[in-house]
Amino acid sequence: MNPYIDDDLATLAEHARRFAAGRVAPGFLERDATRVLDRALMREMGEMGFIAPELPEAHGGQGLGCLAAGVIHEEIARADLSLSYINLLASLNGQILSEHGQPEVVAPWLAKLTQGEALFAIALTEPRGGSDAANLRLRVERVGQHYVLNGEKTSISAADQADAAVVFGRTGSIESAAHGVTALLVPMDLPGVTRNRFDCHGQRAIGRGSLFFENVRVPVDHRLGEENKGFVQVMQGFDFSRALIGLQVLAVARVALEETWEYVAQREAFGKPLSAFQGVSHPLADFDTQIEAARLLCLQTLWLKDKGAPHTAEAAMCKWWGPKLAYDAIHQCLLMFGHGGYDRGPMEQRLRDVLGFQIGDGTAQIMKTIVARTRAGRSAVPA
Repeated sequence: MNPYIDDDLATLAEHARRFAAGRVAPGFLERDATRVLDRALMREMGEMGFIAPELPEAHGGQGLGCLAAGVIHEEIARADLSLSYINLLASLNGQILSEHGQPEVVAPWLAKLTQGEALFAIALTEPRGGSDAANLRLRVERVGQHYVLNGEKTSISAADQADAAVVFGRTGSIESAAHGVTALLVPMDLPGVTRNRFDCHGQRAIGRGSLFFENVRVPVDHRLGEENKGFVQVMQGFDFSRALIGLQVLAVARVALEETWEYVAQREAFGKPLSAFQGVSHPLADFDTQIEAARLLCLQTLWLKDKGAPHTAEAAMCKWWGPKLAYDAIHQCLLMFGHGGYDRGPMEQRLRDVLGFQIGDGTAQIMKTIVARTRAGRSAVPA
């Protein structure tokens, strides 16, 4: 019994789990090896209503709420964390477009996004940094009815595969810091956009890379939010994605634990199942307990968002605790499988995949600072 998941959400989760088990899981290892994201599978997810279901119907969604997005998200992640990036990027970017974009501009993109016909990137990080808005250097200059972009974004998820991106650039002075940053919807087929792909440790199907902008002209009506206020306005949507990330990585850890419990109950040593030894069962019990608690925190955060209640601190907790806990739990599971876990296969891929979330989308240090500022006040925890 879960206080946040009613019968309708439980039915939705079961529907998503059957799809994930039948369609997503079978290609898990192949997508990691080939580094190819299955666009046909993405379209299937869109047809089934699994992409950004929280968006209003007027914006291509189903108006089901953020908890609905969360339960679908974790079921896809159970089968393949890298593929579940489709859900994560759609929910984050979909919220940004629907809340801050001009309807006539974003409506076609939102329809493509929810139908699985378009993949979006979020382009914030630069070679000089990402969390520190004062370090953003991508230049955005107003020229008539266009903004002209020059600069580089790096470590961008889906950089070489995205059809469009929400790009943060500097329209104000460096001294204006976060208050001089503007967000734009940038189609990736515009002249002057080039990109590459990194050879990353994990999350290889979705990939990461750099985006380069050389005199890229973007219509003014593609601005998201107000000029010079994009960072402050648009970044509020990250509270949503941080809770989703928590569910995403914890789902991977949960399935790893399920498989490990089954394995240690069947494999014997010294005439007993491995689970009979406390050195085996107690570490697994510890992680099972913590993961259950962390998952409840993520669900509570989405519940608070659906209620319109403050949830910034809770979202930051999800983002720093979830990835670390998931990595440690999967590491323990891998060790329980011995050399079988160390071989190329599901367990080692899961370990590689979740590690990336301790780096990207907001580091643990930044998340803990957010929690501290929420509790003690910003003036008591200065930058």
